[in-house]
Amino acid sequence: VQLQASGGGLVQAGGSLRLSCAASGRTYIMGWFRQAPEKEREFVAAVNWSAATTYYADSVKGRFTISTDNDKNTVYLQMNSLKPEDTAVYYCAAKLFGSLLARSYDEYDYWGRGTQVTVSS
Repeated sequence: VQLQASGGGLVQAGGSLRLSCAASGRTYIMGWFRQAPEKEREFVAAVNWSAATTYYADSVKGRFTISTDNDKNTVYLQMNSLKPEDTAVYYCAAKLFGSLLARSYDEYDYWGRGTQVTVSS
């Protein structure tokens, strides 16, 4: 499975961005992670394709929305009310099995190239 992420950019605090991740095949769970400079990669959000069930990190709950377009095999991350601390490289990931609630990056089987999100204050 190949994942192609896009949609990053530079935005002012309080602004919005939408990230997209197109998958070449169907998987079980899709997730978004992010990694800021000198920090570990952290979980952001995940969605279960079949049930459209979602799960979010506390730091983004209420601001970010993960969604799917089954026809396009694409997952989106709508990011609103962005803060400077959201600045990071964002990665989409996929796994074939496991729990939606698993937040560890080593639980995911496939990764896309990252896309940079920069939020200025």
